Amino acid sequence: MKTLSIDIETYSDIPLQKTGVYRYVESPDFEILLFAYSVDSQPVQVIDLACGEKIPKEILLALEDENVIKWAFNATFERICLSRFLGYPTGEYLNPESWRCSMIWSATMGLPLSLEGVGAVLGLEKQKLSEGKDLIKYFCQPCAPTKANGQRTRNRPFQAPDKWAMFKKYNIRDVETEMGILQRLAKFPIPAQIWDEYHLDQKINDRGVRLDMDLVAAAIEMDTRSRKELTDTMKTITELENPNSVQQMKAWLSDNGLETDTLGKKAVTDLLKTAPPKLAQVLTLRQQLAKSPVRKYQAMEKTVCADGRARGMFQFYGANRTGRFSGRNIQLQNLPQNHLSDLAEARSLVRSGNFEAVKLLYEDVPDTLSQLIRTAFIPREGTQFLVADFSAIEARVIAWFAGEKWRQDVFAKGGDIYCASASQMFKVPVEKHGINGHLRQKGKIAELALGYGGSVGALKAMGALDMGLTEDELPPLVDAWRQSNPNIVKFWWDVDRAVMEAVKFKHTTSQYGLTFSCRSGMLFITLPSGRKLAYVKPKIGTNKFGGQCITYEGIGSTKKWERLDSYGPKFVENIVQATARDILCYAMQTLRYCSIVMHIHDEVVIEADSSMSLDAVCKQMGRTPPWAKGLLLRADGYATPFYKKD
Repeated sequence: MKTLSIDIETYSDIPLQKTGVYRYVESPDFEILLFAYSVDSQPVQVIDLACGEKIPKEILLALEDENVIKWAFNATFERICLSRFLGYPTGEYLNPESWRCSMIWSATMGLPLSLEGVGAVLGLEKQKLSEGKDLIKYFCQPCAPTKANGQRTRNRPFQAPDKWAMFKKYNIRDVETEMGILQRLAKFPIPAQIWDEYHLDQKINDRGVRLDMDLVAAAIEMDTRSRKELTDTMKTITELENPNSVQQMKAWLSDNGLETDTLGKKAVTDLLKTAPPKLAQVLTLRQQLAKSPVRKYQAMEKTVCADGRARGMFQFYGANRTGRFSGRNIQLQNLPQNHLSDLAEARSLVRSGNFEAVKLLYEDVPDTLSQLIRTAFIPREGTQFLVADFSAIEARVIAWFAGEKWRQDVFAKGGDIYCASASQMFKVPVEKHGINGHLRQKGKIAELALGYGGSVGALKAMGALDMGLTEDELPPLVDAWRQSNPNIVKFWWDVDRAVMEAVKFKHTTSQYGLTFSCRSGMLFITLPSGRKLAYVKPKIGTNKFGGQCITYEGIGSTKKWERLDSYGPKFVENIVQATARDILCYAMQTLRYCSIVMHIHDEVVIEADSSMSLDAVCKQMGRTPPWAKGLLLRADGYATPFYKKD
């Protein structure tokens, strides 16, 4: 036996979508109902565990045999469920290194992250059966007790034999579809380095990170009390039955001389500038209510495993176009920032449940709780967190690709690119926390907004007007940035031409350390790391301005599979972000023997004992990959007893 393709159907009373698979399998009611498999691409067999059948001994042995490659679509689910089935305790799971995931393979090709979606796009002969959702709901989840069903709380095979027979066919078909995907993608093999990255990702997910559940419980309770007090105060002032109602609040504001079409965050901020005291008080209270952080804390409560650690928070290749990681469950990628100078003291007060002290000292309780979300992540006893992150990684990468010398000089001298950019644009010296330091944020916004072809609209979207810039200042700002970065602008349009040539003429061209090619209905951009970005079924199309552009199929903003368009700067954005992702993965590989528990954007969090050197971690993380000669990297870091943004 060389390969084993697997799909399982399971039951648990814990909702998978809300908790993730690690918590899902901890239910005492968890069980595997059906186990479908194929050995070395032979016809699929199904084992009906729910009806007393047993998995053959040689198959059980293969699950733990490192020489047998196990395949599944979203293999994490099968691996963790089978770990529990085999009796592994919380925190111990089947070694991921002999597992491969056809979902990840599909993702590297720019395909959807669902078995149904991949099968449809590839036009497989054996597609996922559409009856699956209803059957899963019937057999795999608890049901509401009713008089008609005899007050039962779950459905068993004998209660619907026809449905059960269909469920077994569905289980078999999933393996057949998965095998069809492997067959279809065989001509586009995944490089070994990506599987190495995937295995490291799985180990980080398996390790998880400890949560301070005392803080979490206290924060949820405090939020509930705060929300009640804020709502009661609003009721007293407005005499509204439900002051949280948008319609009721808009009507009340109108009756009091303040007209508004919306009560969104930005609109409320603008209204506060001119609102009279009584109305300002109500709007401020509404703002505080809108800041409620309780969902993050509740996600922690739902996700935490029996040993106090949250697991499965990272989706490898979650970002379809770039291959960057995306968040799951607690969603670490969008944690609120913390700016409290006495973070530890605030944390201690919340943890002890001292609501009155928090209210007295910090006034805005929801905002305080929001700023403390990061601190709920704590290292295991006797260790600390070492947090290291790349300095301006995307700015460094695009300067390196484009050969923008003045930028590279800034990095070589250890300068701050946002200060340097602001200095270029405003023609004054800018120092972080020093002379004209207030301009740094504007430089940062310009960098983030304009680096990928953005113009006035992008600056506005980044909050330029809220920071004091006027409408009249924005067009000259765009011009100034582009004039000071001519090589980056050239990079955009050189990439545009290279992609157009690859799609139109099927030519393969190389420049900037990138290779552009088109074959088998796919556009590929090969990065310096050797990894390929894939675009499905590329064509020459027409953009909204009537000019030529590249179109391809992918998941759009609607979360549906559709035809999308792109052009040079957008491709550059994909290239830069994908390269930054590859650098992060390289850094994590160099630190793989450290206990990495989290990575957020360009930041790595390590659970370390006192003997581990922060300087050594930062130095190791800042090593330039062998495929990125000349790229100047820097990593900075800090030690902390709880996670925070330094």
